[in-house]
Amino acid sequence: MDLEPIYAGEGQNVTPDDFRKHGRQVVDWIADYLENVEKYPVLSQVESGDIRRRLPASPPLHNEPFDKMLADVNEILLPGITHWQSPNFFAYYPSNNSGPSILGDLIASGLGIQGMLWSTSPACTELETLVLDWLVEAMGLPGSFRSTGAGGGVIQDSASSASLCALLAARERATGFQSNRTGIDRPLTAYASSQAHSSIEKAMMISGLGADNLRLIELDDQFRMRPDALQAAIESDLAAGKTPCFVCAAVGTTSTGAVDPLPEIGPICRKHGLWLHVDGAMAGTAAICPEFRTILQGLEWADSYCFNPHKWMLVNFDCDCFFVADRTSLIKTLSILPEYLKNKATESGAVIDYRDWQIPLGRRFRSLKLWFVLRYFGLDGLRSMVRYHVSLARQFASWVEASDDFEIAAPVVLNLVCFRHRGGDEVNQRIMDRLNQSGELYLTHTKLDGRLTLRMSIGQTNTELSHVQRAWDRIASAAHQGN
Repeated sequence: MDLEPIYAGEGQNVTPDDFRKHGRQVVDWIADYLENVEKYPVLSQVESGDIRRRLPASPPLHNEPFDKMLADVNEILLPGITHWQSPNFFAYYPSNNSGPSILGDLIASGLGIQGMLWSTSPACTELETLVLDWLVEAMGLPGSFRSTGAGGGVIQDSASSASLCALLAARERATGFQSNRTGIDRPLTAYASSQAHSSIEKAMMISGLGADNLRLIELDDQFRMRPDALQAAIESDLAAGKTPCFVCAAVGTTSTGAVDPLPEIGPICRKHGLWLHVDGAMAGTAAICPEFRTILQGLEWADSYCFNPHKWMLVNFDCDCFFVADRTSLIKTLSILPEYLKNKATESGAVIDYRDWQIPLGRRFRSLKLWFVLRYFGLDGLRSMVRYHVSLARQFASWVEASDDFEIAAPVVLNLVCFRHRGGDEVNQRIMDRLNQSGELYLTHTKLDGRLTLRMSIGQTNTELSHVQRAWDRIASAAHQGN
């Protein structure tokens, strides 16, 4: 029997010419979208279920024209998109991107490699190692994070995965690398500030340490972890027969952008043999500018560190850079070698197999888009972007400070401004709801000292002073509506 591949319903696979044609359509579509993104309501205005109701309940039996697929993206999906690339997106944290990053990701998708082992694509591994070493130099990170020494860097999907890997390594180190084999035979405790990202609590759940064994440490008046409170919590657990093993400090908390005092936290961790992980998810990008590297003072005490280029370094999601000072502990924690993965390169010990540095086995060629961004913009270009966004945040903060109606709610460290109306929670909630429902901009909130606080996060690729000025005008206007 003669068999032919029939993938497109007409007896032919997608030809290179078809791919070129549709690829140009898609690139044009993306370019048009990014050019016009400011025209869309920033926060999607659809109701729950609206998108699904407009789509068929069952998959198509026969192939459909590519033009129809793109039309449905425009007509059905776009109304359900919250536009993170809008210059009027000031919610949560930046998730900015850029043309070079998108194109690098497209090439990675076209190559379609599985980079779990060095041998499955040497370029995938070696470029990643190089680019992470570049960042150590470019951001003034401790030399212990270089791959040329005992440490090294790896790209994870997100800071959540990086924190989980760090916690697992801490667990194994604290138990003599036995809990992977025999299970946890004693209560292990971990520590983070009450402003730490929720991924730390989730990591405690996944790792088997248990959320109840996470100690949330009190804050100082700048919303930073208090070293004296950390020391007291560790001593209390030791006295109760527990085994402290892990501390997560933040360089830029999600709520306020606060920077925990690493120079004081580090020696406490070293004294008690705790793994110190530092989460610099968004704010870490600022260290590419020498004048902002004070946020990393004390990082030399850390066992691991991560930050997300997919937040504020023009790299599209997903791309988290995770560094360790001693890769042996991480690899010993996560390594497993079934027969079907054995190969001469791995057995030689001369190569890095990044499957041993992460939770999943499989991995994409993420370093390509990061490499494209670093080369296309250069360090000068990235520094210029960071400095501009920080200057916009300081300008916004100055307007808040000059206002009789609003006040600054937390120190402004970099590009995040926490502020609130003096009228109280109901007024602030009403202001935020009005703005978000208008589609003109998007803000989110936090709670500080029990009070609802608005967050102005500035970092999208094309955000300019005019967007920040209009945002402030709309905020002030919303505050007076109905009052």
